[in-house]
Amino acid sequence: MLLFGAMASASPQNPPKKMLRHVVLFKFKDSATPAQVKEVEDAFRALPSKIKEIKSLEWGTNNSPEGLAQGFTHAFFVTFENEAAREVYLPHPDHKAFGKVLGPHLDKVLVIDYWTQE
Repeated sequence: MLLFGAMASASPQNPPKKMLRHVVLFKFKDSATPAQVKEVEDAFRALPSKIKEIKSLEWGTNNSPEGLAQGFTHAFFVTFENEAAREVYLPHPDHKAFGKVLGPHLDKVLVIDYWTQE
């Protein structure tokens, strides 16, 4: 059996830790300039320094050769320890301010949250 990441090192003595993952995918408007997209990236990357409930942030741009991205170019993975932390994040003034930076350039967004094993 093939195991990935921390799952491979989990044992009854060292159980994997559940983490809440908030996945955000962006499709920008065709009119968004590279400078505007960079402004959005920078603003999102700054959130962990402003919102202490964010445990970690990982992000990147699509480079899949499959052609199935449907125009989505950016993926952000925000990790929280629990749902209470996410409840602080969602209405947080700095998260709302980020939305104002993003809004004029956003065509579509896809958000899913899930529990994972770390």
